[in-house]
Amino acid sequence: MFRIPRPTLLGILCLCSGIAVFSVQDLILKLLSGSYPLHQAMVIRSMTAMPLLFLLVLRDGGVATLVSPGWWRMAARGWLNFAAYTAYYLALAALPIASTVTLFFSAPLMITALSVVMLGARVGPLRWSAVALGFGGVVLMLRPGSALFDWAALLPVVAGLAYAMTMILTRIQGTRFTAPAMAFHGNVVFLFCALALSAVFGSGEMAQSGHASLDFLTRGWVMPPLRDLGLMALCGVIAAAGLTLLTQAYRIAPSSVLAPFEYTALIWGVIYGWLVWGDWPDAIGWLGVAVICGAGLIVLWSEAQDQRSAAAPTAA
Repeated sequence: MFRIPRPTLLGILCLCSGIAVFSVQDLILKLLSGSYPLHQAMVIRSMTAMPLLFLLVLRDGGVATLVSPGWWRMAARGWLNFAAYTAYYLALAALPIASTVTLFFSAPLMITALSVVMLGARVGPLRWSAVALGFGGVVLMLRPGSALFDWAALLPVVAGLAYAMTMILTRIQGTRFTAPAMAFHGNVVFLFCALALSAVFGSGEMAQSGHASLDFLTRGWVMPPLRDLGLMALCGVIAAAGLTLLTQAYRIAPSSVLAPFEYTALIWGVIYGWLVWGDWPDAIGWLGVAVICGAGLIVLWSEAQDQRSAAAPTAA
């Protein structure tokens, strides 16, 4: 009987929990995107997350884990993570949350492809076909050439690529560094980059008008009421928990197995979009969702088959 190894099960649980936690942050940032700049929310989020992540570092190995040999690799990974989430959040400001999440989840397909290049993983014809099918779903969602096309729809695809590279690096670095240490360094990079964006756009002198994504990037800082300030700070708590869960997942379980479970975010995206904004994908949108999800499930099934074959006793 085929059994999934315990670390893999724990990794799947960590991943699904992290996705559920981060989906709340998506909801909050989309709600705030019409009134505040992204860099302001990022600064407050990162400052709130910093002490929480530091406590996790102390609990799991201590300060020494932050300065382990090669610690700069954790910071380099943080730059990719920042690029991924910045592009994703900017897309959220302009697109329905379900569409943003769906396009972003070209990432699991990219993870499968990048696993070959960066990890030396073996991917058979079935999984390559699934990757190709999934990207066909992405094209359906993008609708290039259509009057419904918005350039912001490219942002979650870019975010997906950067995220995929981040998760592959997490798998590579996970044997050397702890999950809290990697999450802490990632948060430091987030804070540094958010402060840099604030230095450029914080005055509001470069503010754009007419496109939600550009407005979210270039708007100047605004003094928020306590409610909104609390929501931004809550994003810090979410980030500390979510980053640690996702990092731990990719440390202990194969990326090609975890990748399809990233699609649980689609459920949250559709639910929040419908409940809060009344957004509901049209027929082509649902087709794109189905194709991308189906491709991911094929990847998962193929991986399970490979594990089953590897675990089967060899005939003498």
